[in-house]
Amino acid sequence: MITSPSLAFLMGHSPMELFERGGVMMWPILFVSFVALTVVVERAIFLLREKSSRDPDLVEKMLDYAGRNDTAAAVRLGESSQDLVARVLTYALTHREHSLSAALLRAANRELTRFHQGLAVLDTCITAAPLLGLLGTVTGMMNTFGALGAGGDIAANAGQITGGVGEALIATMCGLAIAILCLFPYNVLNSRIEEVRHDLADAASALELIARKTVAP
Repeated sequence: MITSPSLAFLMGHSPMELFERGGVMMWPILFVSFVALTVVVERAIFLLREKSSRDPDLVEKMLDYAGRNDTAAAVRLGESSQDLVARVLTYALTHREHSLSAALLRAANRELTRFHQGLAVLDTCITAAPLLGLLGTVTGMMNTFGALGAGGDIAANAGQITGGVGEALIATMCGLAIAILCLFPYNVLNSRIEEVRHDLADAASALELIARKTVAP
């Protein structure tokens, strides 16, 4: 008997009314959604900018110059580029006298750190949103049972009962929706990081092989 009016309660209100009826937990849920949206937009702009600056042909030219033992030309080429792989190779070539592998690792870690920015925040939003929704469910059901335990005519308390159930459903729905929607950009970011890590590892391996060939007797 409670389910039918509670569904009608959810379907018969505007989004603003649902937010107001969702209880106090809707405010932290709204804050989490705002933070998640900010991170997603910022990371999307970052990825588009990085993609537009990629130049695989220039990286190949740098490796070709390095293979011909023309390090100066490779460094000049890398310094004129915004490609992240070119930056790593440039740093490694300018610090090769100390340790080429260490220079490659340091430069690669610096680039990967840029791609990891915001992931921890987005991961926290994915975890926190359904938990806040669950907390809203608890508070809503507490209101419902409070109305049932107050005594008197159930029909007279029907509004408070359905309001508590509606609060629980709204909070749960919003928390789950935020977590589900955030999963998609989170996985896209992770897959992009893996692609960058692969590109950096491939270029680093190629440069190390070239360095060994040039020093070989």
